[in-house]
Amino acid sequence: MSYHKIEFPKDSLFLVTGGAGFIGSNLCEAILSMGYQVRCLDNLSTGKQENVDLFLEHPNYTFIKGDITNLEICKEACKHVDFVLHQAAWGSVPRSIEMPLYYEEVNIKGTLNMLEAARQNHVKKFVYASSSSVYGDYPNLPKKEGEEGNLLSPYALTKRVDEEYGKLYYKLYGLDTYGLRYFNVFGKRQDPKGAYAAVIPKFIKMLLNNEAPTINGDGKQSRDFTYIENVIEANLKACKASHQVAGQAFNIAYGGREYLIDLYYKICKTLEKEIEPNFGPDRVGDIKHSHADISKAKEELGYHPDYNFSEGLKLAIDWYKENL
Repeated sequence: MSYHKIEFPKDSLFLVTGGAGFIGSNLCEAILSMGYQVRCLDNLSTGKQENVDLFLEHPNYTFIKGDITNLEICKEACKHVDFVLHQAAWGSVPRSIEMPLYYEEVNIKGTLNMLEAARQNHVKKFVYASSSSVYGDYPNLPKKEGEEGNLLSPYALTKRVDEEYGKLYYKLYGLDTYGLRYFNVFGKRQDPKGAYAAVIPKFIKMLLNNEAPTINGDGKQSRDFTYIENVIEANLKACKASHQVAGQAFNIAYGGREYLIDLYYKICKTLEKEIEPNFGPDRVGDIKHSHADISKAKEELGYHPDYNFSEGLKLAIDWYKENL
């Protein structure tokens, strides 16, 4: 894990919003293992207390139960903080289509509250989660920053607006902001349950239970699946990035491409299962193909992902076999 070689001042304090979620809890764990202080802010609406219970006795860890839609809580959480890793948001394209007003409140207003709180507290770096969904219907592959199409969901719109606010806070106030456009992140602690669960943990859980998953569409849609350790590296590299490259967004992926049907059969083979999937209708708002050009993140953030898809998938499957 090359990010363990990244060094910060020894008393550095990181605020991880959404720190009880899948990505956030992995960030908390990584930063604590490197010897730095972590403050976790989460309202536990989608994050889980069990994801952070393992840190509760850690002397460098503090948990704040609070909501990013409350500016005063955001300001309190940002006190004395060096680096903000803003992961708190509501995910899921289909759910955003059902609940657009809620996504506006959490993903846009909440992010703006965090930016303002970080500005007022003179935070050094503000790194935030964006999404590959901002590419919308732009057909060209691989996806490259600056070549975005029409947005396909309220979720995608919220992430695009977050990027614009990030750009403004850099230009108007000098806050170093870095947007990370995550491409289909997977790994340990990703929730396999519920109607909006991500595809990899859902497939693994159902196959372990000898159930046949339903694949939306024909299975020929493709994704740039990105192992969680690569995302941790990207967040920490962004905290070390130059002021000159702030105010921008960067693709964070491995730079590969897997078809859903191939992914399914790889998981079947690894688990030694012979279960044929069901096929359902396409999901509204979904992008058909996703494949990232990560050259900008490599050049400007020094991002060089350690884990390819196959390595990450094996580690994820091993974790779910032990923890489900």
